[in-house]
Amino acid sequence: MTLKENAQKGQITDWMEKAAQTERVSVNRLCEQIAAGEVIVPRNKNHALENPVAIGRGLRTKINANIGTSTDASDISIEVEKARIAVRAGADAIMDLSTGGNLAEIRRTIMQEVPAVIGTVPVYQAAIHAAKNKGGLIHMTDDDLFGVLEEQAEEGVDFFTVHCGVTLHSIERLKKEGRLTDIVSRGGSFLTTWMIANDRENPLYEQYDRLLDIAAAYDITLSLGDGLRPGSLADATDRAQIDELIILGELTEEAWKRGVQVMIEGPGHVPLNQIEMNITLQKRICHQAPFYVLGPLVTDVAPGYDHITSAIGGAIAASAGADFLCYVTPGEHLKLPDLHEVHQGVIASRIAAHAGDIAKGLPGAMEWDISMAKARKALDWDTQFRLAVDPDYARRIREENAPGSEQVCTMCGEYCAIQLVNEILKK
Repeated sequence: MTLKENAQKGQITDWMEKAAQTERVSVNRLCEQIAAGEVIVPRNKNHALENPVAIGRGLRTKINANIGTSTDASDISIEVEKARIAVRAGADAIMDLSTGGNLAEIRRTIMQEVPAVIGTVPVYQAAIHAAKNKGGLIHMTDDDLFGVLEEQAEEGVDFFTVHCGVTLHSIERLKKEGRLTDIVSRGGSFLTTWMIANDRENPLYEQYDRLLDIAAAYDITLSLGDGLRPGSLADATDRAQIDELIILGELTEEAWKRGVQVMIEGPGHVPLNQIEMNITLQKRICHQAPFYVLGPLVTDVAPGYDHITSAIGGAIAASAGADFLCYVTPGEHLKLPDLHEVHQGVIASRIAAHAGDIAKGLPGAMEWDISMAKARKALDWDTQFRLAVDPDYARRIREENAPGSEQVCTMCGEYCAIQLVNEILKK
């Protein structure tokens, strides 16, 4: 029986109890939300996770970190270290998006070495295997794709990104739309290429029941991917994006009937004034299923700083109801991130998520900031470091620029506003 099936029958499990304790919410309410599809707790029955990660309405906004090799860089040890750094920095989940080297070995090593919720995009492995062994990704068969899904399910992958909403109809819609950047999703591009070359429907859509069989058997969460997400501000919230979203809403209901947990992936590149509308649309069309957004990035012109553009959008998205933020690193659009950039990406997303949680009034969110404010008033530097979102970095900055007096910082020196006012109010 899947976790969702337990919840649908009102049966509270130990995993639900543990998740409720972590989130500081009522376990009965959490069970109801899992049953309704508003909350997911991804865990493959073959993955021995220690700590649950609950994602959804009324819960702390969670963070995912993407790692993975490419055809130009495929060092397993580096990817494992990226995953470790991401988890230490506060990521709640890791997605392995590897496309270079031995994909199965990379994935298995990461899962063995890093205790975290793990997600993948199975079509990568299936398409790349076909390209290497059959002369092109267009020669991938249905059995190739579903064989990879079964393989990764057996290994313990907790959630799959599956681009089920990229259909022949939605591709026609996209072509009529006349986008600037067409399709920027790698999984979406693989499937679109295959569909057009073979003049066939997307197997993940056409054989959705087959996908649900695998997901239900291993209790895998489906992350219904946004293969037609906008890759530029000019393409945001267009007919192709919304057409795919409507399909995903329909597929969500089908998954729930089978006891399969679902989250919905969202854009992408979105102007500030369209972010809240996108969240509202998704929640309405997909029946309040948890929303997992990449960023969103609020401008296209900041390569090298896209951890900032995505944090701006992520804060607005989280405050409007997004439940899961996929980090973006400074190297987005330029290169694979290095270890430092992975850390930067997670921290930027955590700041965005926390800002959103404050706006949503989540229990404990504002209390963290109140504690920091009290420590600042007291010029209690050790407590400030302990409360900081990145304690080691905050402490290093302070120590590298320490003034003669340990009580103040070099911003104001002896004219520290807090110190002056503390002294005069005492008098």
